[in-house]
Amino acid sequence: MTDASPVNNTPAKPSPFHELEVLWVRHWTDQLFSFGVKRPEDFRFRSGEFVMIGLPGEDGGKPVLRAYSIASPFWAEELEFFSIKVPDGPLTSRLQKIVAGDTVLMGKKPTGTLVLDALTGGERLWLIGTGTGLAPWLSVAREPETYSRFKEVIVCHTVRNVQDLAYRDFFTKGIHEDPLIGDEAKAQLKYYPTVTRERFETPGRITDRIKSGDLFADLQLPIGFSPNTDRVMLCGSMAMIKETAELLESYGMKEGSNAEPGDYVLERAFVG
Repeated sequence: MTDASPVNNTPAKPSPFHELEVLWVRHWTDQLFSFGVKRPEDFRFRSGEFVMIGLPGEDGGKPVLRAYSIASPFWAEELEFFSIKVPDGPLTSRLQKIVAGDTVLMGKKPTGTLVLDALTGGERLWLIGTGTGLAPWLSVAREPETYSRFKEVIVCHTVRNVQDLAYRDFFTKGIHEDPLIGDEAKAQLKYYPTVTRERFETPGRITDRIKSGDLFADLQLPIGFSPNTDRVMLCGSMAMIKETAELLESYGMKEGSNAEPGDYVLERAFVG
């Protein structure tokens, strides 16, 4: 009689992550970069959502992950991300060194409130972001429903230096060539960059330009936001989001969510 080793019939626990091939990397500055990864065939998301992105832990440790807005629209064949570089950051100190052919981890469950579903109907959609908070607007601005729901779409991007205006050429020219929404973007989308630390035609923080009325004057719009016509999405620095949300509330606008759509939304996963 031989001793048979017990057979382990317990199925292997599926990984909570996709392991994705890096297709390309673009370094905008010494502090900003973008990269694209191969999209899993079964991955579905709504334009404006975020997902966890990371790398395997070093020396067998746990994976290091952070929330990243998906900078691609829901229909894109590849997934794009826009990131800062933090020299001693647990993730970005390593992530900034990736090259085409490398592998990154991506969570399987996208989520978030920076989606059209979280807003009620309106005439004008404001997409206000600072720094890499531009990422979800790259997705929402290429979403066909954006242009069918709103007559006008305004992308506001505030950065410290002119060189930090990543995707400036895309929003002023490239998006007009988009095969799906190019004509709509040319007719309905406006791009409004501001720079805080260098001379620029529209200088200063976006919140200051809202309070002074310069933002509206520059765009030849009535001063202030109206709950009747304006809908707003916010992403970026915590200070900007909190200050702008307070300004919106002062105009009588109400925050929305996936469960209860409203006049403006922000991503609380990034705000804390």
